[in-house]
Formats: sequence, structure tokens, C-alpha cells
Amino acid sequence: MANTDKKIDFEASLQKLEAIVSKLEDENINLEDSVKSFEAGINLVKECQKQLEEAELKVKELLDDGSEQELDNS
Repeated sequence: MANTDKKIDFEASLQKLEAIVSKLEDENINLEDSVKSFEAGINLVKECQKQLEEAELKVKELLDDGSEQELDNS
């Protein structure tokens, strides 16, 4: 069940990032809100990258029979 929760968190984070990008593209946003939104977006990106790295590591562990060489060469 934890994998499903992480997927939901990842998908929710992507949706939040899309909302932040839309907000930042709004020409009526003030500087303070822009900086706060940018900071929140950077934090979400870092969290998403962490989750992706964890998923990649798990896939490599599952393919530990030598098949990971094929993934690196693609």
C-alpha cells in the first residue's frame, strides 16, 4: 500500500507544480508571491527527484541479475 501512497504523493506533487507554474506565468502576481511560489516549486521538484531516484534504485535492485547493464546503455 505504501507504493500507492507514494505514487499519489508524486502525482499530487506534479499537479501542485503545474499550479505553481500557472501562478508564476500570471503577469499580475507580485514579487513576494512569486518568490514564495518559486521556493515551494523548488521544494516540490527536489521531493519528486528524490522519489524518482528511489524508484530507479528499486528497479535496478529488481533487475540485479545483470539486466541493469542494458538499461544503462539505452
